[in-house]
Amino acid sequence: MSEPIKPSGPELTKGVALTDVPDGGVLVGQVAGEPVLLVRRDRDVYAIAAACSHYGAPLADGIVVGHEIWCPFHHARFDVRTGEDVAPPALKRIDTWNVVREGERVRVTDKRSAAPSSVVIVGAGAAGDAAADMLRRLGYRGAVTLIGKDAAEPLPVDRPNLSKDTLTGAPEEWIWLRPAAFYAEKDITLLSGVEVTRLDPAAHQVTLSNGQTLGYGALLLATGAAAVRLELPGADSAHVSVVRTLADCHAVMAQATAGKRAVVIGSSFIGLEVAASLRHRQLEVTVVGPDAVPLEKVLGRELGTFVQGLHQQHGVTFRLGRKPASISAQAVTLDDGTVLPADLVVMGVGVKPATRLAEAAGLKVDRGVVVDQWLRTSAPDIYAAGDIARYPVEAGSWRIEHWQVAQRQGQTAARNMLAQGEAFAAVPFFWSQHYDVPINYVGHAEPWDSVTVAGSLAEKNCLVAYRQQGRIVAVASIFRDRESLLAEDALGRGDQAALEQLLRA
Repeated sequence: MSEPIKPSGPELTKGVALTDVPDGGVLVGQVAGEPVLLVRRDRDVYAIAAACSHYGAPLADGIVVGHEIWCPFHHARFDVRTGEDVAPPALKRIDTWNVVREGERVRVTDKRSAAPSSVVIVGAGAAGDAAADMLRRLGYRGAVTLIGKDAAEPLPVDRPNLSKDTLTGAPEEWIWLRPAAFYAEKDITLLSGVEVTRLDPAAHQVTLSNGQTLGYGALLLATGAAAVRLELPGADSAHVSVVRTLADCHAVMAQATAGKRAVVIGSSFIGLEVAASLRHRQLEVTVVGPDAVPLEKVLGRELGTFVQGLHQQHGVTFRLGRKPASISAQAVTLDDGTVLPADLVVMGVGVKPATRLAEAAGLKVDRGVVVDQWLRTSAPDIYAAGDIARYPVEAGSWRIEHWQVAQRQGQTAARNMLAQGEAFAAVPFFWSQHYDVPINYVGHAEPWDSVTVAGSLAEKNCLVAYRQQGRIVAVASIFRDRESLLAEDALGRGDQAALEQLLRA
């Protein structure tokens, strides 16, 4: 048995420069008199106990291999992200601490627990469902409660389906992410039609709309976003809908009879997908949007013009550069006085992140709930994922409203609740469907300064690259599925040469 390791080195709660920790090496320090090592892999830094849990050997004398530290005495191995013992003779994990990055400095905060006593997930959408599933897949045995406020959605919903397939008349069984039996089999308590009205971080407790209170060891905020309704005369009329929930879809479908006249307000993705679905139902459709070209701010003029032409070929009429001024029982009046007959009006003008609960609880909010690279909020044991989460990236921070991003963030949050130390760094992806033409998009161009089209838009076979100061930061594709995957991989590795090669292929 080794002599106890004496604390030495800097007090890590005060922070050290990132460069003080050698990449692939360790820095010896202390936290409140307890010996702690910082281990660095690239720009990720982990804080672990300085002594092996076997015979107390100083791990600083060992070596770092990948994300493992190997003990010099008897060759035990520990995962620096989680502290788990991954190779004998050690049969016990070592302690780990949370680390926050502040510019070019890192600072150690609180010690992690091996697993929370229970998990409450607020929001039964993409992120919440993925987190609950991942907790069980990782072997977590504590109570997991998944709370969804929409009574019309008794199970988590495949939300992208709403504006794409559901409105065209696809079977409603397609809309559920999983069957009800899944939640029973996994021992996940699913509460639907119940809203969390109060979050108390100090008491580790939530209050529900039915008066019930629930304690938690860890909590995930995955409250998503709400569809924006424009404030103008007539916007609250019965024939005016948004498309965000299953109930919204039911309201639209109840009025969507062939031959009726529909006005879609909003020329971005949701608005145009709704327009395509309504044309499938043989309604007359007019799209109103403030921009000169649909989707130009996201996809660029070339691809936006292509999408507009595609809709026009299917009979959609556009009123661009215009905004609605008022809505009556039978028409929409635009800001230039134009009157558009309308039996049905759908607003697709964007969404707003549902941050009210986080704000009321005193969490840090800045155009979304602010999280670190591990998706932890400013409050202990509270994580956020999905549409509400604003997470750090090299160039600042992003809040992304993509379905796949929400699911991956839910999985990452679950792993980190179990002390796996996974920084969220997935390349964003979304897809949009317009009649028989899919558009896949990887990366995030916020903003972009030039666009390169490789292939042929006219032949519906192309890649579209978005550049910032010459670097490709996002790639859209039409019927180039394999290249889209290769672009995602290259973006994740920062391989500009591979991206440029895709455009030349």
